[in-house]
Amino acid sequence: MANSIPKILIVDDERDLCEILEFNLSSEGFDTTTAHSAEQALKKSLDEFDLILLDVMMGEMSGYKMADKIRKELQLSVPIIFMTAKTAENDILTGFNVGGDDYISKPFSIKEVVARIKAVLKRGRQEVSAPKVFRMEGLEVDVNSKSVTIDDEQINLTRKEFEIVALLLKHQGQFISRDEILDRIWSDDVIVTERNVDVNIARLRKKIGDYGKYIVGKSGYGYAFKE
Repeated sequence: MANSIPKILIVDDERDLCEILEFNLSSEGFDTTTAHSAEQALKKSLDEFDLILLDVMMGEMSGYKMADKIRKELQLSVPIIFMTAKTAENDILTGFNVGGDDYISKPFSIKEVVARIKAVLKRGRQEVSAPKVFRMEGLEVDVNSKSVTIDDEQINLTRKEFEIVALLLKHQGQFISRDEILDRIWSDDVIVTERNVDVNIARLRKKIGDYGKYIVGKSGYGYAFKE
């Protein structure tokens, strides 16, 4: 993080909830800013924030659409925690597929929100503390700068796609089970399925072009990055 005090952006059209979150998170030592719509939030310098608390059901632009815009158009990796009353499995998977890092179901307790924020921020600090570069021929994954390049040309990946390719390249040639990928990349208290891994792997293969063929799957064993 750029500052010692984590900056949190709260995006929700429920003004009372924003005030409650802002008050309590400020009491926990966070620097908070609020926006009451996705459109309002997107006018801010989002790269200045350490984490975004994002409501799903809002006005014209939903939280899912905003997250998708952040990842694909703005190409930012700022962690996103969704807040929503929608708890169906498909809704949860949609959140992760558009680049979410965690999911909090309404109604929630402030203690839960604080705990999840701290967990997501801690994962980010751990990643930064161990800078490494992994390579296979012209494919290079820099864990420190969170960048992936092919023949020195940068490839845009979502946070989860990046973490998967970094994990597989770090253990190049070794099969890693879907369960282990879930355990390493998604937090223990998040409801996701093995299908979520498959979806991210499929998207990753397409994005890395010819190198996608090196990500091989084996029934009962998982995935490996091997020639």
